[in-house]
Amino acid sequence: MAKHGDQIGVVGALVRSAFLVDAVYTGSAREYGITQQQGQLLCVLMARPYGMGELGTALGLAKSSLTGLVDRTERNGLVRRMSDPQDTRAVRVTLTPRGRKLVDEFYAETCRRIDELAAGLDATERDTLAGLLGRVVVDNKVPMVFLDTDEGVADHRD
Repeated sequence: MAKHGDQIGVVGALVRSAFLVDAVYTGSAREYGITQQQGQLLCVLMARPYGMGELGTALGLAKSSLTGLVDRTERNGLVRRMSDPQDTRAVRVTLTPRGRKLVDEFYAETCRRIDELAAGLDATERDTLAGLLGRVVVDNKVPMVFLDTDEGVADHRD
């Protein structure tokens, strides 16, 4: 438990938490031979194929940055572009079988590592933390980039 002098404000706590999670996520991605951005792309695609516009919005990337990210990830054999059945001018990005296998392993390991960050909290504290952070995320309309482990990955597949 934190001592009185160890207390930090909400801004410091959120920023430092973001850096902490980012470091875990980056380390996990590196161990799987991908970049953090490729990990985010693969995690978004776990749910379903996305159009490029949707991906840009979900990942907060400009069109040129997203195109480069998808190109690099496609060259690695983890995603592929396919025609959009609703709009023949558009493409959708989907996981390849190799990408699905990698992201399933990457996702499980990254969730385990992030969960360990809160190992010092009891069940009530963990629920409180999840509830408060969940409200911040929902209130700020943060797009789904990483599935909630409590919902189960299988529920989000086609």
